[in-house]
Amino acid sequence: MVTGPDKKKAEADEDASRLIDAKIKELGGWRGALLAKLRAAIRQADPQIVETVKWRKPTNPSGVPVWECGGIICTGETYKDKVKLTFAQGAALPDPKGLFNASLDAGTRRAIDVFEGDRVDAAALKALVRAAVKFNLGG
Repeated sequence: MVTGPDKKKAEADEDASRLIDAKIKELGGWRGALLAKLRAAIRQADPQIVETVKWRKPTNPSGVPVWECGGIICTGETYKDKVKLTFAQGAALPDPKGLFNASLDAGTRRAIDVFEGDRVDAAALKALVRAAVKFNLGG
């Protein structure tokens, strides 16, 4: 049985996952399906990744899904016309498949805007996530 701080962390992880599940269900349609697909690829990239939800407020009560390992890897924001994955340290990451297509002139971060009908190379996304984990852990 898990107790103490580990129990609280496990409960927080479960709560965040439930909130992200609810957000995906609430979105529905292509944005919900796309966020679910991107989330699955992110989680498959490294078993140490933890889901959190940040920036909950009255105008966005479900908050923003965030994936972390040694710091923020990326966020998953949803807009009317796209799903955006923003990598906190994207400018420092190799992107040989050219997934980054937004925030290219930002100092530190980089983003991937995915529109309805777009296909994302899951293998390339997982490689990018693994590079972010490695960067966050000091590799």
